[in-house]
Amino acid sequence: MYRYSISFLLTLFVVTNVSLSQTSPSTGLVQETQDSNFQQFINRVISAPSQDRSAIVDSFMLAVPAFPFIEDPVAHFIYRGNVTSVNVPGDANGWNSAGYPMTKLSTTDFWYSSQVFESDARLDYKFILNGSSWILDPRNPITVSGGFGPNSELAMPQYIQPWEIQYRATILHGRTEAKTIYSNFRSVTYNVTIYLPPGYDAASEFYPTVYFQDGSEYISLGSAVNVIDNLIDSLKIRPVIGVFVTPINRNEEYAGTTRTQYQQFFAYELVHFIDSVYRTLTSPQYRAVIGDSYGGNISALISYNHPDLFGNCGLHSGAFQPNSYEAYNLVVNGAVKKDSIKYCSVWGTYESPLTQNMRSFRDSLLNKGYNFTWQERHEGHSWGLWRATTDFILQNFFPLLTGVEDRGELPVRFQLYQNYPNPFNPTTIINYRLASDGWITLKVYDMLGREVATLVNETKRVGEYKVKWNAEGVPSGVYLYRLKTGSFSLTKKLLLVR
Repeated sequence: MYRYSISFLLTLFVVTNVSLSQTSPSTGLVQETQDSNFQQFINRVISAPSQDRSAIVDSFMLAVPAFPFIEDPVAHFIYRGNVTSVNVPGDANGWNSAGYPMTKLSTTDFWYSSQVFESDARLDYKFILNGSSWILDPRNPITVSGGFGPNSELAMPQYIQPWEIQYRATILHGRTEAKTIYSNFRSVTYNVTIYLPPGYDAASEFYPTVYFQDGSEYISLGSAVNVIDNLIDSLKIRPVIGVFVTPINRNEEYAGTTRTQYQQFFAYELVHFIDSVYRTLTSPQYRAVIGDSYGGNISALISYNHPDLFGNCGLHSGAFQPNSYEAYNLVVNGAVKKDSIKYCSVWGTYESPLTQNMRSFRDSLLNKGYNFTWQERHEGHSWGLWRATTDFILQNFFPLLTGVEDRGELPVRFQLYQNYPNPFNPTTIINYRLASDGWITLKVYDMLGREVATLVNETKRVGEYKVKWNAEGVPSGVYLYRLKTGSFSLTKKLLLVR
């Protein structure tokens, strides 16, 4: 058997100047890729005697660092096996079972399909063998959760994996509790999961509320609890209460015959229940409703019809086509302009015709003076897109407006250490180190940015310092403490528990 290194293959496989032609599925752009590593391999196999081809394929497979084999902007999907056909359905071709048919190298079991994608694209896909057997890519260890089970993931080189969806054991975590709520409007009982932020039980603070359609999927497929925990811990959003609502029949409730009753359940039963049980801020600017696909459709309807309750509407690939574009037409062409609602939306370029609908929705609202923030990514209609952008929507609606963000490049040995003990009651110690002489302030803020205590406000010399904070009389909760000198500042969190 021949065994070649990838560098040796590159020199060995240059036989002809034949080129592969790839077509970008999102743009229709045809690109010629001459003399690529993969093209040289194909040329070499084609030109080799039949009895040598399988050995050349074996050697190439050993040299490939990962599958799909990516030569930016080309992704080479590869399968080996004795089958009659292989296709690659996925986000890039609308999950067409006949999409991206693979080519077989004669007298081998090697199949391939080469496709052009944007350098930051991220797409779900699978293989179909013999026109009927759907499988994951056997050589791609990266799988992601989807609404219909796991898929293989293609992540092009410039795609940045979302850190915020991961569970981190070292941070403070909120807790969840399950509730059931009977709806008189729908004559059904809904399962609702409530997320309460870290310190909720020990504090007296009131919180913004985020309502999620497809609640169980936002938790299980969208990693929303991890996202909220991580954003709160990294001081990117205010602590929020999450309300995850699981539908009974999502198509009917979000886009069908029971959509009106479902809106009534939200507006007249669910919100009242949540506000009566939990410490919520009740102004519409402190409530958001977020949904994916049809969930975006019903979220737009709920916020438009009840702006006195919901001042924020998050749209993950809002699917507006039901009922002759009812939600789209209400928001864009409605008789009453409801620009008190703040919109934030994310969609992918591989969601046609939804992509064009969302672009039109964006342009129309911006032209009418609405507050509309958006992202368009090179992805498809999938949980991979939505879980990676929940942070974008939440940061847009509920940023941590404390005025205590870190600024500038910190001088050497300018340090603010974690208080100890933490949690504490009622006293804690804060240590800090100064790299230069200057005027120093060390202050404590609540999560709304209000100053709670000033611990230091004077000139200090270079050195290590320690200060005690006695929080007697201060309510339990999460607080921020900030050290500021000149143009530099550092901020950390502490937890007071009674």
